Amino acid sequence: MSFGLAEKGLKKREEFRHFAENELDTGDQFPRDNLQKAAERGYLGYPIPEQWGGQGEDFLSYILLIEEISRICSSTGVITAVHTSVGTFPILYFGTDEQKKRYLPGLAQGKMLGAFALTEAGAGSDAAALTTTAVAVDGGYRLNGCKVFITSGGQADLYTVFATMDSKKGVKGITAFLVEKDSPGLIAGKPEKKMGLNRSNTTELRLEDLFVPMSSRLGQEGDGFAIAMSLLDGGRIGIAAQGLGLAGASIDYTIRYMKEQEEGGKTTEQGVSFALADLAARFEAARLLVYRAAAVKDAGERCSKEASMAKMFATDLAVDAATRCIDLCGLNASRQDNPLTRYFCDAKATQIYEGSNQIQRIVISRQLLK
Repeated sequence: MSFGLAEKGLKKREEFRHFAENELDTGDQFPRDNLQKAAERGYLGYPIPEQWGGQGEDFLSYILLIEEISRICSSTGVITAVHTSVGTFPILYFGTDEQKKRYLPGLAQGKMLGAFALTEAGAGSDAAALTTTAVAVDGGYRLNGCKVFITSGGQADLYTVFATMDSKKGVKGITAFLVEKDSPGLIAGKPEKKMGLNRSNTTELRLEDLFVPMSSRLGQEGDGFAIAMSLLDGGRIGIAAQGLGLAGASIDYTIRYMKEQEEGGKTTEQGVSFALADLAARFEAARLLVYRAAAVKDAGERCSKEASMAKMFATDLAVDAATRCIDLCGLNASRQDNPLTRYFCDAKATQIYEGSNQIQRIVISRQLLK
């Protein structure tokens, strides 16, 4: 019995694992081929309603997809998650009928790649401090400012960009806009040289006197902050699923390694066995937290506490699992061509984006103390 997943979920997880293990590559370049293969199976629009070109699947099934993709290529996992949760959902939830017709089918079918431009150098965890400006002009708005650490920067076809129309109003002055890739004045910087997730382009995004028509505003003026915050729970559950995939990959690799050592005549020490047992138990606990958060979201209930718990626990585990597995496997595991080093470097970022795990602890404690 697999507690927490019905027969449908188990079959879905098997399908996604087979796809990831047999179709995805782990090269060095932006994983365009991986995304194309995912798009061909409808995975880039998995939880998007069928009327908009998606598969109409539940959120839990989508989370299983992200987990299994991330076990093999976490860069493809984060690109897929960002494309779906904060690249497509804003239009699905807040777009006009015209915006939905124009963008959702392309995003859901993988003909377009979506991205999210909120973070700035001085506005990371404090999104309300952003300084990118939007000024109303004849027929639309002029945007000026600079975003940083934008996933799929320079590769995405559509960005949801947040700017303030009146800094004196604080969060009530922030408005969201849909900006297409080829818009004059939109400039993507060079990909950042990161510790991990190196197949995922992360860039600066500059907006220099960029004009967007009135039809490209998402929601009403001043709705931007509320739109951004409404997407966080789903996004955090997606990051938790990435953490699950990475933790599972580290544990699976170490189990295989230990079995090979035993077949070669070496006996696994009791301390090593205990460490693996601890990691396996924590992994199953993380899975239950992540799946529960997804189930609560599917039920249409608020899931901020559950999402933060899942994100915090699963991504902390991802880093700890990779670290301990490197220790267990010895010097060979410290080589750059060993997958454990990639799991460790990729896992660290999951503790930071979509709100650092310190922020998750603040969210959880506030919910508890209400």
